Amino acid sequence: MSNLIGSAGGEPNLSSAAYQSICEFLDQNCGIVLGNSKQYLAKSRLLPLLVKFELADFNELAQALQSAAFSSAKLKSAVIDAMTTNETYWFRDDKQFSDFKDRVLPELLNQKNGSLRIWSAACSTGQEPYSLSICALEVLRGTGKNRNIQIIGTDISETVLADAKRAVYSELALSRGVDSATQARYFQKSYEGYTLNDDVRQLVRFQQFNLLKSFAALGRFDVIFCRNVLIYFSDAVKRDIIGRMAENLETGGYLFLSSTESMPTGLGAFEPVRNGQSTYFKKRG
Repeated sequence: MSNLIGSAGGEPNLSSAAYQSICEFLDQNCGIVLGNSKQYLAKSRLLPLLVKFELADFNELAQALQSAAFSSAKLKSAVIDAMTTNETYWFRDDKQFSDFKDRVLPELLNQKNGSLRIWSAACSTGQEPYSLSICALEVLRGTGKNRNIQIIGTDISETVLADAKRAVYSELALSRGVDSATQARYFQKSYEGYTLNDDVRQLVRFQQFNLLKSFAALGRFDVIFCRNVLIYFSDAVKRDIIGRMAENLETGGYLFLSSTESMPTGLGAFEPVRNGQSTYFKKRG
């Protein structure tokens, strides 16, 4: 195994050429644009992979990322995992969840017969789709109706999806957005942490998915949550993703971006909705 000794006897250096190669790999494979000021971030996140994959330095890692060999597939996946930000918490941006629960979901349930389909894009370890599921259960409980609601959570990282499918969270994770009443109703204490109840889990399924790929296989949706991920993409990629989401969204359906994101100009498929506590977007008829 490589001893990972750099030119000065310490950690390996991340050369400009290696960094540029890594940036190109991320841009082409998952749309992440690092720019010229994130070398320290890339080095700190990727350094453990040099040990794990027995690579001598970052130059060797960069070369492996350009390889078409099947043996490099696990490394490529690990690099994407390491460089994907997975910051998330329950009911993040609670005003949007309030509008989803109090306005959007009741409206769609009243207007549409049959199943409702919701997509949580870049769902990380599952807090967003499970928060949507809790909202759906509470709306259905309030109406006394039994309707089929399907929530699809996707992420490029298989690592975070494995955690999402387990649906076991630490006390610290629950403290980020879950109040005591919600915890008591929807979680069970276990030796591993807090396990989410089956009634919440059964509305949600998870799938590994790259937003740069075609959305055709995902089907059509009534609501799409795509929050805190487009900020990592170039403007062109952002416009492309939202444009393709519009094609997979039913007429009158809703798109939620994060409260800090704006709709790119010139995308006429959506109109903003501001009559609730937050801003979100409705697909035009």
